[in-house]
Amino acid sequence: MPTPRPTFRELTRDDALALLARHQVGRLAFAHQDRVDIEPIHYTYAEGWLYGRTTPGTKLEAVSHNRWVAFEVDEVDARFDWRSVVVKGAVYLLRADGSEMERAQYATGAEMVRQVVPEAFTPDDPIS
Repeated sequence: MPTPRPTFRELTRDDALALLARHQVGRLAFAHQDRVDIEPIHYTYAEGWLYGRTTPGTKLEAVSHNRWVAFEVDEVDARFDWRSVVVKGAVYLLRADGSEMERAQYATGAEMVRQVVPEAFTPDDPIS
């Protein structure tokens, strides 16, 4: 029996947002010094924003020089049964020690990240 031909369709906005909300690991694509890279990152989606967290290194160095990125999340159920969402935009690095507005944004981001990693920003933080 032949394998059925796969069908492809564009996800609706609601389907794409639901997929982002269901997952906690995506891939951040970025460019720096004539080099393109893509790396996994934990994230959470809330109220139209993606909040991610990473350790110091390649990703943070790259986005501090060029904040324009792509972010991808896949959901795979079978070889021809999968969905993918790609978000393109700018990275905003949140600071705990910035202006009042920056501190408020950081607090929101930290709260969102704790939904994925409850120990985040505590002495038991697995990433720090």
